[in-house]
Amino acid sequence: MMELTQDWDKTFPKSDKVDHSKVTFTNRYGITLAGDLYAPKGDGPFAAIAISGPFGAVKEQSSGFHAQTLAERGFVTLAFDPSFTGESGGSPRNVASPDINTEDFSAAVDYLGLLASVDRERIGILGICGFGGMGLNAAAVDKRVKAVAVTTMYDISRMMAKGYFDSNTPEQRAETLEALGQQRWVDAENGAPAYGPVSLELQGGEPQFVVEYAGYYKSEERGFHPRSVNSNASWTLTTPLSFMNMPLLTYIDEISPRPSLFVHGDKAHSLYFSETAYAAAAEPKELFIVEDANHTDLYDQVDKIPFDKFTSFFTENL
Repeated sequence: MMELTQDWDKTFPKSDKVDHSKVTFTNRYGITLAGDLYAPKGDGPFAAIAISGPFGAVKEQSSGFHAQTLAERGFVTLAFDPSFTGESGGSPRNVASPDINTEDFSAAVDYLGLLASVDRERIGILGICGFGGMGLNAAAVDKRVKAVAVTTMYDISRMMAKGYFDSNTPEQRAETLEALGQQRWVDAENGAPAYGPVSLELQGGEPQFVVEYAGYYKSEERGFHPRSVNSNASWTLTTPLSFMNMPLLTYIDEISPRPSLFVHGDKAHSLYFSETAYAAAAEPKELFIVEDANHTDLYDQVDKIPFDKFTSFFTENL
């Protein structure tokens, strides 16, 4: 039996306007996931939203903040830890998969749709950062998802396969794959995966967006959480492998005729991910740009996160 923390250990204050409970559910691969269920007061049936991200975060951080706020606005929401991370199951720890993490969203839809308080014909997805890409992939393959919104979205497969701004040359890609193959020999010999240094321990000279990440994940005042990969741990060194040749957004146009919303900050280094995904998506779709917002502002900054936009989008489409 999975033992879940029952104390309120979120990076945001608890709301007395909604009901909160810790829940577990199992994905198609038999991995038990842990989530925080937020529900409006009353019997429903309500529309529901499955929420996860950012990549390397836990449900006590940005996804939980979005979930609680949207529950205050009338939706049943489920913020969950993806497989292999946080309080969710899966071994080894702190590895990611374009397939399994896409499935995690559909498993969350399974859970929500079996609740008596939820109308299973009115379930949507909200994906944050790297789980924006997973959420779009889940919506494309899972027709039960009636609307999908992503915020400060990353296409992790594109970033790992091609580098930031698609800057990797074929030679650099080949070198990366060669290094990953050699690391597999090391891991096989050791019988366990190797991990990199603790994430976001700044040494000086990092790009501004890395400094911004550290400003969220390493700050006790903002987003630090001991179970977060980006706050307190690191990914396995071979985590990029499956992302290198399994593009997440190949079938993004198949989300249509269900609507998609792309929210991004105009100052975000990652804006190009949403711009190109939006261009590849089919109508109905919308690209909503938040002025004077960088990538991590949309994790937790109340004055920047467009909750009114999310509320109207899901109200109209669920």
